[in-house]
Amino acid sequence: MTDVNHPPQNPENPAVTEGQELSTAEGEPHLSFAELAQSGHAPTQLNPEAEPVLSVENLKMYFPVKSSGLVRRTIGHVQAVDGISFQVPRGGSLGLVGESGCGKSTTGRLITRLYTPTAGSMRFGPDQVDLAGMSNRELKPLRRDVQMIFQDPYTSLNPRHTVGSIVGAPLEVHKVVPKNKILPRVQEILEVVGLNPEHYNRYPNEFSGGQRQRIGIARALTLNPKLLVADEPVSALDVSIQAQVINLLQEVQREFDIAFLFIAHDLAVVRHFCPEVAVMYLGKIVEIADRDSLYGHAHHPYTQALLSAVPDIKSAGHGRRERIRLEGDVPSPINPPSGCRFRTRCPMAQEICAKVEPPLLQIGPRHKVACHFAGEIGRHPATPVTTGLLGVDKQGSPDPAVTPQPVGTNPGYDKHWFDLDSQQMVSA
Repeated sequence: MTDVNHPPQNPENPAVTEGQELSTAEGEPHLSFAELAQSGHAPTQLNPEAEPVLSVENLKMYFPVKSSGLVRRTIGHVQAVDGISFQVPRGGSLGLVGESGCGKSTTGRLITRLYTPTAGSMRFGPDQVDLAGMSNRELKPLRRDVQMIFQDPYTSLNPRHTVGSIVGAPLEVHKVVPKNKILPRVQEILEVVGLNPEHYNRYPNEFSGGQRQRIGIARALTLNPKLLVADEPVSALDVSIQAQVINLLQEVQREFDIAFLFIAHDLAVVRHFCPEVAVMYLGKIVEIADRDSLYGHAHHPYTQALLSAVPDIKSAGHGRRERIRLEGDVPSPINPPSGCRFRTRCPMAQEICAKVEPPLLQIGPRHKVACHFAGEIGRHPATPVTTGLLGVDKQGSPDPAVTPQPVGTNPGYDKHWFDLDSQQMVSA
């Protein structure tokens, strides 16, 4: 007879009870992440009227490269993040995707001020305080509003501490509740994330990977943050457990009205959780748009290549994508290419791409792209679309007959944008 208070346990891991985590039985078809996730919750929807909780403008992070020897001089810089701008809406989600080494995780650590940015601004909250220029002492009361969920649930938790001390540490540091109230608060949060509140005195090694990630989520939720930076929170988990964790994050977002900067490389996960997505390449944002525009009408060759590598990703009305294979390696961020950083791997690169850096140009109500030859697959123009805006000719040389036009660089979206078909500014 099964004890209700003590459900049967997994013999391989006593902390994991039967039925606590999904598994695929033998002989049953393997479900994709999207199928598993949608069985729990529908994809998160965009609220275009939401005010931004975070506005990032021209954010940069350069790491110095030192010479060898006794006297170590700075001989260069790793341009990990080089002038990115975006907004995270209040209670919404922005996905940040790209190859390994593109600067995604560095961006997340800048937002949480684990790194001090080289330049740029990060305006947070209704008062629009700049996190970038604040000292550690000034930041302390704001750190409770910006928390982080780390990638690896196996290394982000101290094995010497119990779950209760891990989850309760932020409460003690920030003196949110009296000491005698910490344990009840910890148990309450553990229940919110789907863990047994009575397991507060257990250690991380007694839990599975999915449960450990729930502990990390609980730790991030203890201070009721306004913004959560999730750095690939499900990449180390099985697909079924990924769906559970993503559904949990959706529930947390709705219940507590928390905004997410969701960093990931899995485009299926990002598609489900984030109604807006930014694509990074070598420290730059090359395209940012709402979900439908990016997945159905990507205009940057790099974004198109990423989408083509995802199984069963379909563009709107165009059937299955052909696989686009990029040649060459990602250049070094110490010495990135001139002009467009993607030009060394781009099949459409021309002389202008080496001379002039393409601006992040708004081409729709909620769609920006940084490419001289922006266009959907099979519809890229033969001549650059940015010449009239930048005051250059087709080769990228200054054209005295053309007057440059101002190109908006604000983190959000304007009511005016550049129409690629007519090559003129239009309004909503």
